[in-house]
Amino acid sequence: MRNTAKITTAALAVGALTLGLTACGSDSGSDANAPLKVAATPTPQGEILTYVKDKLAKKAGLDLEVKEFTDYVTPNTAVQQGEVDANYFQHQPYLDDFNKKNGTDIVAVPNATVHLEPLGVYSQGVKKLTDLEKGATIALPNDTTNEARALKLLEANGLIELKAGAGYDATPKDVAANPKNLRFKELEAAQLPRSLGDVDAAVINGNYALEADLSPAKDAIAAESPEDNPYGNFLAVKKGDESDPRVEKLAKLLTSPEVKKFIEEKYDGAVVAAF
Repeated sequence: MRNTAKITTAALAVGALTLGLTACGSDSGSDANAPLKVAATPTPQGEILTYVKDKLAKKAGLDLEVKEFTDYVTPNTAVQQGEVDANYFQHQPYLDDFNKKNGTDIVAVPNATVHLEPLGVYSQGVKKLTDLEKGATIALPNDTTNEARALKLLEANGLIELKAGAGYDATPKDVAANPKNLRFKELEAAQLPRSLGDVDAAVINGNYALEADLSPAKDAIAAESPEDNPYGNFLAVKKGDESDPRVEKLAKLLTSPEVKKFIEEKYDGAVVAAF
């Protein structure tokens, strides 16, 4: 969602990283018995990893350590610097954008896309998007790919039109038609649920919605369709660590029937298995 970029304050932190990037992956990667340290955002990624740790890892011979972060930047910098071995919080458009902007070389683990969190529009004042008044303010996630994703969701529901060819880096500047003269407030993704009292609506990432006790399936006044959706969250590592046997074990566990059942039963459609 992992999921932040445009990458504001994080860019400063990552800047120090990019000055001295080395080829150091996980120092423990060659030791199949060492703990596998995985960074994740708390919900649902951390919860899914904790389920794997408690129910599946020991039998598979995997010593799993879960380290939770509440932003979309630190999990990647931690992998790049070798502080953790892997992370699980993001989708491919976000990772592509992050690598491009920060000179990092983090990659998706093959066959380890675990789940999709439908992006949703939430409001304390209206029950339908069509009820938004002219000049209404909509809060958007301020990282590049999720902002574009949010704008595409608004476009799919007829609120705006984007310029032809607007892709995964679309911003409000790419809005070609805005019949209601909507205003957009760009915020860090984690702040969006708290913004609901100050804006007319907010487009919120699934994990942050869940942490705020909002259900994409029940509370969103509009939500993404899972069909042909490029935003599945996956296990990621520093390039070269994909074949670490511990990583391969975790990839298999994360895409197991047990995890699929756990996702279906715990999240009731708010999180959807992607395998």
